[in-house]
Amino acid sequence: MILLVDLCHTPESLSRDEFVGPIERIVTGTGETVRVLHYTRLTNPEQAARADAVILCGTALADNNFLNAEGAFSWIPACPCPVLGICAGMQVIARSFGGTVTSRCEIGMTDIRIVAANGLLGKPRTFPAYELHGFTVGSPGPLTVLAESECCIQAVRHPSRPVYGVMFHPEVRNDWVVERFLRLAGAQGAISP
Repeated sequence: MILLVDLCHTPESLSRDEFVGPIERIVTGTGETVRVLHYTRLTNPEQAARADAVILCGTALADNNFLNAEGAFSWIPACPCPVLGICAGMQVIARSFGGTVTSRCEIGMTDIRIVAANGLLGKPRTFPAYELHGFTVGSPGPLTVLAESECCIQAVRHPSRPVYGVMFHPEVRNDWVVERFLRLAGAQGAISP
């Protein structure tokens, strides 16, 4: 079972259809089962630990309540399963490991430049992706930068654990990123840095 964490301002908000729904479609399209849980209802680390993988979904541009709920994400550093953070999810992951989040609004297509070969995005190259965010990762802390754009860090990975973050929204034009994460997660300990 793949746990999708909804970071929208309230459970069952209209934003859920735009930011969680497409991820749910991609995941179920691979044959995986899904459970969606709003971050305010993820009250026990075991809820995440029981999943095969966790995906922290993005949220609307002005939807930043999650940034004020750091205690809600204390389970991430010890989570035993693979984790992928998308946009707001990448911000949460960065903060969970001591990184910083800064104000930076970007909307639209951008060129993503892979700067370090990795299991999630592949070999160094450039590809187009859609981004929609009011904040971005300023400092990744101990996380390894995997990709950048002209304006910001676009992908990170924990140096020794299968924890990834992408700033762009793969559900818009890059479903392959989520599909590849699920394949990597299926390998559990076989995910290479």
